[in-house]
Amino acid sequence: MFKLLRINQYIKNLFIFAPLFFSFNFTLNSFICVSIAFILFSLIASSVYILNDLMDIEEDKQHHTKKFRPLSSGKVSKFAAKIMMTGLTGFTLLFSFIFNSSLFSVIIMYFALNIAYSLKLKHITIIDIFVIATGFVLRLFAGSSVIDTSPSMWIIIITFLLALFLALAKRRDDVLLSNQGKEIRKNINGYNLEFVNAAMVLMAGVVIVSYILYTVSEHVMEKLNTHYLYLTTFFVLLGIIRYMQITFVEQNSGDPTKIVLKDKFLQLTLLCWIISFLIIVKVI
Repeated sequence: MFKLLRINQYIKNLFIFAPLFFSFNFTLNSFICVSIAFILFSLIASSVYILNDLMDIEEDKQHHTKKFRPLSSGKVSKFAAKIMMTGLTGFTLLFSFIFNSSLFSVIIMYFALNIAYSLKLKHITIIDIFVIATGFVLRLFAGSSVIDTSPSMWIIIITFLLALFLALAKRRDDVLLSNQGKEIRKNINGYNLEFVNAAMVLMAGVVIVSYILYTVSEHVMEKLNTHYLYLTTFFVLLGIIRYMQITFVEQNSGDPTKIVLKDKFLQLTLLCWIISFLIIVKVI
């Protein structure tokens, strides 16, 4: 039952802290509010994961790793999963409504979007990855809603493009499995290696250019009071190229969360980016 929650996937919800990080509004109250938003969003995300598992039981049985999930392996019954999903959804919606009405609205949008995704949208080529990317943008609004700030257009654009890049990498793994005769997605015929590879290269380039434009934006330089933010592009390049190496050379892009949690190179790169960003803004 605990595995149904997919706690390891909560790393995606760290995007909720992005508005706090980029606003540099580091107060205890703001951190507590964003942390509560993180917990509530994680719970509704777990509810969505259970819904997806319920919808994809037969497909997951054909997957080399998903077949070991609680529902597809038969270790948890559908009835128990439905009860758990209902409880999580009810608790999250009620508590978020009491805590912050703006956060409640974002969570409702995220939940509704994912219901549509599970029922129909995930079967539509290209639309499926755009829905996934939209979910990451909603995480930004979840974080900003509780600290009375709006994420900048640059952060929204970069987050959306980066999420598209990661979603394409995940679809590439699905294509590889499909080529082995394992049809794990109904819409996988709308993708092939040539298309996904080209789209990933395109997204990688656009993400990097967007980040560079963000760092040299007059508004950003004035707001953060520094002209050296562009130096952090070094670590963005490093991270993107490393992920492409994992995808194209190591042929391992099935689960972005596991990749980030296990790859020391990516972890160190991300840490260096955070430290360099803070040093440039606060010290230089």
